[in-house]
Amino acid sequence: MIEKSKEQKVLIFIFGGTGDLAQRKLYPSLFNLYKKGFLKENFAVIGTARRPWTNEHYQQVIRNSISGMEDTAKQATEFSRHFYYQSHNVDDSEHYVTLKELADQLDIKYGIDGNRLFYLAMSPKFFGTICKNLRGEKVTSDNGYNRVVIEKPFGHDLSSAQSLNDDIAKYFPENSIYRIDHYLGKEMDQNILAVRFGNNIFRALWNNRYIDNIQITLSESLGVEERAGYYETAGALRDMVQNHILQIVSLLTMNAPVTFTDEDIRNEKINALKALQVYTPKEVAENFVRGQYDENGDLKAYRQEASVDPKSLTETFVAGKLHINNMDFSGVPIYIRTGKRLATKATRIDIVFKNMPNNIFSDTEELMPNVLSFNVDANPGMELTLNTKKVSQGGYALENRTLKYTHDEATQAITPEAYEKLILDTIKGDTTNFVHAQEVFYSWKFVDAIRKAWDEQAITPEELTNYISNSMGPKASDDLLARDGNKWIFNP
Repeated sequence: MIEKSKEQKVLIFIFGGTGDLAQRKLYPSLFNLYKKGFLKENFAVIGTARRPWTNEHYQQVIRNSISGMEDTAKQATEFSRHFYYQSHNVDDSEHYVTLKELADQLDIKYGIDGNRLFYLAMSPKFFGTICKNLRGEKVTSDNGYNRVVIEKPFGHDLSSAQSLNDDIAKYFPENSIYRIDHYLGKEMDQNILAVRFGNNIFRALWNNRYIDNIQITLSESLGVEERAGYYETAGALRDMVQNHILQIVSLLTMNAPVTFTDEDIRNEKINALKALQVYTPKEVAENFVRGQYDENGDLKAYRQEASVDPKSLTETFVAGKLHINNMDFSGVPIYIRTGKRLATKATRIDIVFKNMPNNIFSDTEELMPNVLSFNVDANPGMELTLNTKKVSQGGYALENRTLKYTHDEATQAITPEAYEKLILDTIKGDTTNFVHAQEVFYSWKFVDAIRKAWDEQAITPEELTNYISNSMGPKASDDLLARDGNKWIFNP
């Protein structure tokens, strides 16, 4: 069932309006909201960046970014006329005076009632300066809402994340800060809570009495490509584990909220991340694996990529075993892995349930564990693997059967893209699928302990655990599970 659209009144400021994120994700998402009626006449967008563009050129860029999505050329033109451009230096307070004048004019022209959304699609080093000037030069509204949206990375470590939060919190309260993690906008990630708390069968089984282990895979088939410069300063641990993976962990291990409200859900997610066991250096060595992709045919090794230090120790793959120290999940290993240049691009979650304590069928018949799987990307859907009787003339041989639900083409056609969902949430003021400052704190606290342990290891690049490109990572990743008598369920 498609959500009934209700027109929203909003003036959106996009700092970094000429950038790749804006053109690939933000403008197409806004156009989809326009086509669906969430945005109609009472909205406008101000794009800002250093480039000396005109409104006409900016509107043409908008039309180019939505090319192929429009029903008619007239529709695309009418949409683009809501967009205005201002060449802007974020460090120059005078530019905010001009920005305020334009904003006030558009507020009256489009009947927006003072609702203002500031999307900071820029480097985090500018966030504090922008927020300070938005308040100082009164670009914010006195009669509507003022919300600020920020992109990851939310800091480089715990200290920088706290400084970043402090810089923004001086000017905007926590309930007006929307930290985007686009994985929280994906349909199957949002389905985790629906399955857990909307079905009594899983509500009863979702604990350490019945779950043997949990496995999370975020694999990418591409290498670092044009992001090599950034990746050298981040690595897979900071780029994927600190945010996307730990957000999924929190959804899988949080307690049931008292009510399905953004505040209660956030509180339970915070508690789940707070329960993460922070490892000592010895425990890091026992529970985490890192590596770099190696060459394979025409595919280069990581250290052969442009802009990468030939002696780089930056990891392109991470696998680990996490422990949640709360009543329901104590003793349940959570295995995670993520990496570049792996065999396939996928986001997969496998909940492996404990096997039957006694096999009554036959010593020769092996009972396999029941597994509930979420295919987040690609081909969104769910699978439940069961032991069933094999069709035969006689005897009682068993086999695995999978009950499978996959979004068909019609469902995928109406499924909003993650950014589209999250932008609408920011306009509506729903913080459910955004990251709270305390979630950032506990995520970095966990990740910093791993990073510190690795940084203190005196190893050479050759001593890293390399893996062949187009594989699913180094053998050490498989060994991590094998030591517990387990194996990766997802094995493309």
